[in-house]
Amino acid sequence: MPIESVEKIWMDGELVDWADAQVHVLTHALHYGSGVFEGIRAYPTDEGPAIFRLREHVKRLFDSARIYLIDIPYTPEQIFDAIVDTVRVNGVESCYIRPLVYLGYGEMGLNPLPCPVNVSIAVWPWGSYLGDEGLRHGVRMKVSSWKRHDPNILPPAAKGTGMYMNSSLAKVEAIKAGYDEAIMLSPQGFVSECTGENIFVVRDGRIITPPVTAGALEGITQDSVHRIADDLGVPYEVENLLRSDLYTADEAFVTGTAAEVVPIRSVDDRELGEPGPITRKIQETYFAAVHGRDDRYREWLTHVRA
Repeated sequence: MPIESVEKIWMDGELVDWADAQVHVLTHALHYGSGVFEGIRAYPTDEGPAIFRLREHVKRLFDSARIYLIDIPYTPEQIFDAIVDTVRVNGVESCYIRPLVYLGYGEMGLNPLPCPVNVSIAVWPWGSYLGDEGLRHGVRMKVSSWKRHDPNILPPAAKGTGMYMNSSLAKVEAIKAGYDEAIMLSPQGFVSECTGENIFVVRDGRIITPPVTAGALEGITQDSVHRIADDLGVPYEVENLLRSDLYTADEAFVTGTAAEVVPIRSVDDRELGEPGPITRKIQETYFAAVHGRDDRYREWLTHVRA
């Protein structure tokens, strides 16, 4: 999906023009994928644009950096404020937000410790990641031949830039085979997650999602679904799933900041059909929350104009 430019990008404490937000070709992260990032969204509300669960996203950014021994040269509060300022200065009502912490220019080689640490924050308008049709009627999924990382090879708990080559391989495989998205298994054969989303099945009225021990990232949208399910009185469980559990599910869906809440229509050509009632209710409540239409979740929103 093409990027729609806005006016400013925050880089190392300064707002620079979009076209001037550049890095040197010998930037360490360009060669070795040495960086961490977050994906965040802001939504239009009756009180202006509001960023969804910003504090949790900033915390996860710092947690990822800690896992990779990257010292962010700003406090969480400074990054929080910089994100709000970047959304505000660009005058967007809704947008995707990409904070990026990366090892910069000045050192080369596989020892990253001497490298400078740079931080950027970009925002841009971005529609539904898996398409509006997918939001309404569900997406077609394929179990990938590419496995999710073993936790002692690359840490799945971190959103590291280079490690997403794994997800890209799975995504391309699925698209070339005619599917919308890929589902990745752990090295032990359990369902882990999709290329950029957590996955859920509904069986006998219960929502089930894989544990972090299967390689799933602890999703912030996933956590939001847990809270919503509790409020709706829907049992929510975390347990290992086999690929056959996907084939026989009553319903299934995926969540992520970019994807939001998207029903699964089929897995490996096993049809699940149109979105089921629990998926629909979770999806409806989620969109009410992010747009400020449900007072139960007001603490999840950071209003840009406040």
